[in-house]
Amino acid sequence: MKAINSSQISGSIKAPASKSVMIRAAAASLLAAGTSHLLNPSFCADSLAALRIVETMGADVKSGKGSVSIRGTGALATEGFKKNIISCGESGLCMRMFTPIAGLTRYNFIIEALGSLCSRPMETLETLSLMGATCETSGGYPPVTIRGPIRGGAITVDGSKTSQFLTGLLMAAPLCQEDTSIEVIDLKSKPYVEMTIDLLKRFGITIDHDEDLRFFRIKGNQRYEAQTYTIEGDWSGAAFLLVAGAIAGSLWVKGLRGDSFQADKTILEVLTRAGASVEITGDDILVKKTDLMAFEFDATECPDLVPPLVALAAHCRGKSVIHGIERLQHKESNRSAALASEFSRLSIKVELFNDKMEIYGGKPIGNLVDSHNDHRIAMACAVASLNGERPVVIENYQCVAKSYPDFFRDIHSVQVTS
Repeated sequence: MKAINSSQISGSIKAPASKSVMIRAAAASLLAAGTSHLLNPSFCADSLAALRIVETMGADVKSGKGSVSIRGTGALATEGFKKNIISCGESGLCMRMFTPIAGLTRYNFIIEALGSLCSRPMETLETLSLMGATCETSGGYPPVTIRGPIRGGAITVDGSKTSQFLTGLLMAAPLCQEDTSIEVIDLKSKPYVEMTIDLLKRFGITIDHDEDLRFFRIKGNQRYEAQTYTIEGDWSGAAFLLVAGAIAGSLWVKGLRGDSFQADKTILEVLTRAGASVEITGDDILVKKTDLMAFEFDATECPDLVPPLVALAAHCRGKSVIHGIERLQHKESNRSAALASEFSRLSIKVELFNDKMEIYGGKPIGNLVDSHNDHRIAMACAVASLNGERPVVIENYQCVAKSYPDFFRDIHSVQVTS
C-alpha cells in the first residue's frame, strides 16, 4: 500500500517517455534492415513487453540508460524464431499491433496475455483471415493463434472500440506482397492513427489515406529504413502532473511537444477551460493552482484523459460532465465504474449515465482506495489527494509500472513538506 499525504507541490518534473510511441518505434525497428537507435526510451512494463516481443521475432536489442539499439530483420524470417510464444503482458497495444506483424510470416505464433488483458476483446483480429492468414481467438479473447503470411487485399475494419488493430495493419501491410486497401468504420482515437502514420513516414513507409482516415491504400513490397528516433514525452502520464499543478500549487512539466499527435495533449484545453493558469515555454509547461470551475468535455478521442480529469473535477466548483466514456469498460479495469467507486470513498460523488459521467466537486477526504490493478486509477486517486483532507492509501499502487514506473517518486520529489 502507498500513502499520499495532502500537501502543496512546487518544482519541475520531466514528463515520462511515451509508451505509445515507444512500442510503435520498437515494432518499426524490428521491421527495418540495420540498427535503429531509440533515444529517451520508455522502460515501463508495456514498453518492456514490446522489447521482449521484438527479440522473440528476431531483433537484437541492447538497452542503455538513455537509448535502446534494435538491429532489425528487414523482413521477418519464415523460420528460426527463438520461440513461437509471444507474451504481451498486459499491453493491449502490443496484443493488437503485433498480431498482424506476426501474420507476415509462415510461422505459427501464439500470442498470449496476462492479467486484465485476458478479458479484453480481440474479435477484430479475425479480419486477418481475409488477408490470407489463419487466425483464431478464444471466443474473441486472448490467446490469439496466427499463421500467415498475410498477402494484402481489400478489408474493412471496425474502429469503434479501438484503433490499435488498425495501427498493426498499417505497420504490417507495407511488407505484404500485394497492395492493401482498408475501409475503417466509425474510427475512434484518430490522433493515435495519425501518430502511427507519422512514425511510419520517419521509417521510410508511405501510407495513402483520405482526410477523415476512413480509407487507406498501402502499396506492398515497401522497405523500412533504420532510424535514430527520439521518443517524445508522454502526454497521457503528464496529464496527471499537469492536474496536480492545477489543484495543489505550481508545477513545471518539461519535455512535452506542442506539435505532438498524441490525443491527450487536449488536457491543456480542459485545464484552461476549468480556469487553471497555464503557461507554455517551448516544450515546457507551467500550471498553477487557481479557483477552479466545473467543465464539460468530450473524451471520445482521448479516453485515457478521463481519470486525471476526474481528479481535476473533484476540486472544481460545481458539476463537471465528461462525455464519451463508453469505451472505458474495456480498459485495465471497468474504468468508469472503478472511478465512481473509488472517488465515492474519497467523498466525491460520481454518477454514470450511459456514455457520460458527472462529477460533483468538493474536498476529497482521505481513505483506503483500491487501484483495481489499473495504473490510471492509482494515479488519479493519488493526484486527487494532494489538496484533500487526510492521506489517501492506495492498494496495489505498483500497477503504475505499466505506464509510469517513477510516478510516486516524481510526485514525492515536488511535495512541499511543512
